[in-house]
Amino acid sequence: MLASTLILIALLCAGVLIKVPYSEMSPGPTVNTLGDVEGDPVLRITGHKTYKTSGNLNMTTVRVTGADYSMNLVEAVSGWLGHDSVVVPHDTLYPDGKTEEQSTQENAEEFSQSQESAKVAALKELNIPVTSYVVVSSVVKGSPSQGKLHAGDIIENVDGTAVRKPEDVAKLVTQHKPGQDVDFTVIPAKTAAAAEKAGKKPEGTEKVTLTTVKAPEGDRAIVGIQAGTDHTFPFDIDIKLADVGGPSAGLMFSLGILDKLTPGQLTGGKFIAGTGTIDDAGKVGPIGGITMKLVGAREAGARYFLTPDDNCEAAAADTPDGLTLIRVKTIDDARKSLDKLRAGDTAGLPSCSAG
Repeated sequence: MLASTLILIALLCAGVLIKVPYSEMSPGPTVNTLGDVEGDPVLRITGHKTYKTSGNLNMTTVRVTGADYSMNLVEAVSGWLGHDSVVVPHDTLYPDGKTEEQSTQENAEEFSQSQESAKVAALKELNIPVTSYVVVSSVVKGSPSQGKLHAGDIIENVDGTAVRKPEDVAKLVTQHKPGQDVDFTVIPAKTAAAAEKAGKKPEGTEKVTLTTVKAPEGDRAIVGIQAGTDHTFPFDIDIKLADVGGPSAGLMFSLGILDKLTPGQLTGGKFIAGTGTIDDAGKVGPIGGITMKLVGAREAGARYFLTPDDNCEAAAADTPDGLTLIRVKTIDDARKSLDKLRAGDTAGLPSCSAG
C-alpha cells in the first residue's frame, strides 16, 4: 500500500511537472447583440429610424489558453477526459510560432473587418445603398509604395483602368514586368476621411507613379501594397464590444442590425444564439470551436442555434440537450428561418445532420 501510494504521488508530481505542447479551448461568454454591456448598447444606430427589439440574438465565444501558457500532462489528460473543453495541439491555435500579442492583433483586425461586413450585409439585405471603395489596406515597409501610397488611399484606377474589386489591383500590376512603371490614380486618405466626415463624395485625385519590383516568390511584379475595401454608410452604426476578437460574430451582428432597422421583432421574444463569419454579400462562413460555442450557448439559456452550413455535421454530432440547430448559408437564410420560428413553423426549419 505504501509503495503504491508513493508511486501514485510520484506519477502525479511528474504529470504536473511534465509540459506538453497542447492548448485548451473552453466555452466563453455569450453576448446578446440586442442588449447592453456595462450600460452601453452593443449596437447603436443613429441617423435612421430604429424599432424596439425583444429576445436574444447572442453571439458566442471560445476561451483559449495563451500562447505563452505551458500546459502540463495532468491538465491535458483532464481536458481530454472532460466534455466541456477541448485539448488541441498548440500549433493549431498559434501556428508558425505566433506570439500571443500577434494573435491578439490579428484577432482584433478580423473582428473589426467582421463588423464592417456585418453592416454591409445587413444594409444590402434591406436594399439600403452602401458606397464601397477599393482602398490601400496596408503598405509593405521598404517597398516602392512606402511614402507614396498610404493606408486608406482610395484607388480610382491603375494605368487608366478603373478598379472595381481589390483583386483588380494585383491583376493590373502583374501585367507589368519587374522594373516597369505603373500609374495609380488615388484620392489621398486624408481627403477621403474629410469628405466622409462632411458627408460628401470624396473628390480630388492624385497620380502616383511607382516602379514595380520582383515578388519575393516568383517572377511577378509587385508594388508592395495590400488592397481592400472600405465603405461609406448612409447613417451611423456603432458596434461596441470589448475583449472579443476574430471574425465569427459577423452573422449575429448583422441580424442584430436587421432587427433594429425593421418593424416587428425578429426573434419573437425567443432566446437564439449563433455563430458564423459573414462577407459583404451576406454569405455565412465556418468558424472554429463549434462544440464549445454550443455548450456556452446552452448554458446561457439559448434554445436555438444558428449554425454555419460547413459546421453543421460537427455540431450535430455533439449537440447539448435542449438546443435545436438551424442550418444557415446566408443572412437571408437566417432571416427566413427566424420568420418561420416566429410563426411557430419549427418543422420547416433547415436542420443539421451528423452525416
